[in-house]
Amino acid sequence: MYIHDLNPVLFSLGSFKIYYYSLAYLFGFLLALFLLIRKREKLGLSKDDCYDLTAWMIIGTIIGARLFEVLFWSPGYYYNHLIEIIAFWKGISGMSYHGGLFGLVIAVWLFSKKRKLAFLELADVIVIPAALALAFGRIGNFINGELVGTVTNVSWCVVFPLVDGCRHPQQLYAAGYRFFIFFGLLGISKIKKKAGVVFFSYLLLEGIGRFAVDFFREDLHYLGLSLGQWFSIAMILIGGYLLMKNCFNPTKKLVQSKYL
Repeated sequence: MYIHDLNPVLFSLGSFKIYYYSLAYLFGFLLALFLLIRKREKLGLSKDDCYDLTAWMIIGTIIGARLFEVLFWSPGYYYNHLIEIIAFWKGISGMSYHGGLFGLVIAVWLFSKKRKLAFLELADVIVIPAALALAFGRIGNFINGELVGTVTNVSWCVVFPLVDGCRHPQQLYAAGYRFFIFFGLLGISKIKKKAGVVFFSYLLLEGIGRFAVDFFREDLHYLGLSLGQWFSIAMILIGGYLLMKNCFNPTKKLVQSKYL
């Protein structure tokens, strides 16, 4: 058993505070920017394009994450607190992972269309730092003492502040499978033959990992599964289908096209 007593604040100066959790987002976008700049010639990007795309990704992720939170996770709360929908100055709590991923993908797709770039090639690069940032993000959730797991009596259970019972540290389970995905995607990126393989693999692997780990998460259930698990099933189906159709079928050449 571990008694959680971690301070989520890394640094504070008066009312200004920097949380460990926020560093995961910052790290992810900076790493994505670094990789885009490094691969910009291959991707057909200028240096300014890399900075612009990163800005698009930040905006898309924030809008998508909050939109899904409002529509699917906490509609009742936001219906009664409309101003909270845009209250990003209160931090990045109340953000949906699946919504953030959706917003990120849409932002990259729109940018690729606007600049006439290969969407799948961009997506293959971006999902690698995204997986790593999400792993660190779950560690940040653990430090914050949020998204707690189900009650258990395993020897490594954690007692979180203001939460009854000893809980599975499911945040660390989630971080673990995302580190696995990150290294897996690195390996796939070294041997891939077609654009989209890394991106589609991420959708499949992340969907499987999230679906499995959510069984250890304290959450509302609908028809026996959490909302996150239902969205993860969609990721598994989409990622698996696109991998089979476009990457492992020798009669298909859709992915070899410049655009998607």
